[in-house]
Amino acid sequence: MRLEFVKMHGIGNDFVVIDDLDEGLDLDPTAVEWICDRHFGVGADGLIVVRRAMRADADLYMHFFNADGSLAEMCGNGIRCLVKHAVDTGIVPADATRVAVETLAGVKHVTFERDGAGRMTVATVDMGVPALAPEDVPVDLPGDMVYDCPLETPQGTVRITAVGMGNPHAVIWVDDVDSAPVDTVGPAVETHPAFPKRTNVEFAELVDDSRIRLRVWERGVGETLACGTGACATVVAAVLSCRTGRSATVELPGGELVVRWHEDDRVYMTGPATTVFSGAIDIAEE
Repeated sequence: MRLEFVKMHGIGNDFVVIDDLDEGLDLDPTAVEWICDRHFGVGADGLIVVRRAMRADADLYMHFFNADGSLAEMCGNGIRCLVKHAVDTGIVPADATRVAVETLAGVKHVTFERDGAGRMTVATVDMGVPALAPEDVPVDLPGDMVYDCPLETPQGTVRITAVGMGNPHAVIWVDDVDSAPVDTVGPAVETHPAFPKRTNVEFAELVDDSRIRLRVWERGVGETLACGTGACATVVAAVLSCRTGRSATVELPGGELVVRWHEDDRVYMTGPATTVFSGAIDIAEE
């Protein structure tokens, strides 16, 4: 069968986006892994299937796969790409400035700005209330909150703060993000027995009280140029440790996101999304 797709990215975190508004598509995890392969497929950090919402309080549904074919609850950069695709192709009405997107982590409300041609330029996502209770992250460590907690890995002991942003995160503060052991400690923490659903791993360097440099080892993907939920989790961890105020700019290898942990306890993330190209790929029916 032939699949039409759009290649998009949110500050370098790239995705294959496929429309499935009639819900006729059932992709096997091995097909997703092949499509996301950078040598034999299209190449992407993840794959987004756009469907109609199943809930009455949402407009669209984001079915999101990691590059290894596993389902993920939520993706902050991916949801901005989905909304841009829906706005730019007319799935969202031309006079709309907001859309509600159903995800496996609940309904996320997105407001957006348009350029003169009606295309989306930047979006702010209401990422919801961060989960700090261990059972909600989830992480199997003692206490009411996993804050600056020692975790043993084959590379030595690291100290993590665990935050749930619809998906699990482990934030590690480092002195120099450029020399951080992302490719060794990252996979060790991702697959640590303390995280029953595995975890994303953030390596964060504080620049000042309103700016953070960040590298992320993403669950099921590896290191990526950006991670929206990771940026949000890191700002939450920064506020908890009094490193920043409730708003900070997060500098990732692919670009910047502005994250605010509002006084209403909800986290808001603002950033762009970009369409790169569209195409079609042939894939075996089986």
